[in-house]
Amino acid sequence: MGQQDIREKIAKRAEKELKDGDYANLGIGMPTLVANYISQHKRLMLQSENGLLGIGPYPAEDQVDPDLINAGKETVTESQGTSYFDNAESFGMIRGGHIDVAVLGGMEVSSNGDLANWMIPGKTVKGMGGAMDIVHGAQRVIIIMNHLNKNGDPKIVNTCSLPLTGAEVVTKIITDCAVIEVTPKGLMLTEIAEGYTVEDIKKMTEPDLVVSEAVKLEAY
Repeated sequence: MGQQDIREKIAKRAEKELKDGDYANLGIGMPTLVANYISQHKRLMLQSENGLLGIGPYPAEDQVDPDLINAGKETVTESQGTSYFDNAESFGMIRGGHIDVAVLGGMEVSSNGDLANWMIPGKTVKGMGGAMDIVHGAQRVIIIMNHLNKNGDPKIVNTCSLPLTGAEVVTKIITDCAVIEVTPKGLMLTEIAEGYTVEDIKKMTEPDLVVSEAVKLEAY
């Protein structure tokens, strides 16, 4: 399976975490793909830090409006009822706890739900953006990412080695291999992707995992 296919698979699984009526924020990169898979039976309002509420899927070629962009400067579409407001009001919405769920990418997630997703030391970055506010303001924080990094090392670790975006903020992790919930008892394995076993996931994950009694095998 190619990398784009993997990204699409993760995005499709992440869509299941969005509930009817949610106000949701989709982070830059892979999370924006989730908008393409939202069920027609769900009424959702997607919010962007730059001041949009009511974002639709990526535009077709004949729908592109260069003035209509998300926080990642990607062109987007409007859903019915879209509203616009300034950046300060947008962050007031985030900081005020009015975002039900955020779907963000991740570089590392620790065993207690710490998140590192904004920089690798030594590499030039533009800054954290709105991620620090989002992880503390959203009611649920879903992290989507590959299970292993490019070197084949676990991205789900005992302790994050990269600079943190937020401490103890992650609700759930969705990877190309598994779905893992952050619980008071530790990381709980609840779903396994097709082609993997419980032992496979344990070997690819640094912290010890609690395996749910209702774990779904080959769930997606």
